[in-house]
Amino acid sequence: MTWHSPTPDPVDGPMTGDERPILQGMLDHQRTTLLNVCAGLTAEQLAERPLASSNLSLLGLVRHMAKVERIWLRKRVAVEDVEHLHNFEARDDTDFNHLDPADAPDAVESLRDEWALADRAVADIDLDHEIDVHGSAMSLRMVYVHLVQEYARHNGHADLLREAVDGTTRR
Repeated sequence: MTWHSPTPDPVDGPMTGDERPILQGMLDHQRTTLLNVCAGLTAEQLAERPLASSNLSLLGLVRHMAKVERIWLRKRVAVEDVEHLHNFEARDDTDFNHLDPADAPDAVESLRDEWALADRAVADIDLDHEIDVHGSAMSLRMVYVHLVQEYARHNGHADLLREAVDGTTRR
């Protein structure tokens, strides 16, 4: 039986109220948007690089966002002693360049796992908590904003990739 990327459960965050649930809701929306764009595709389709001018694939984006979540929330904010993903230290875009379609089911599951681990890691950390990022202070609040921005940017890429892979739009 051929594996197909699963459709995520829809998420809906608050539109008013306290800041943290709004930030978390928007992050969760962006997270599930990426997997919704991937939903229904085979592992081989996720690994396709349909744009000749780019090394981007949907599988690469899934792997990249797992790496990004781990770096920002678990390693930088929560200071967890966990390994980097996808040969981060090499700075060679391993998450995009070294793909095997057979890894797609694990990559999707790893991203979902990383979401849960990252959320737990920062759950009790105040939004005003600051980390050092290349010599500048950055609050957890701004890390949330950064992650929403990172997903939004890559979700735009994902929309274009999905359309190039199978013609699907408006996922």
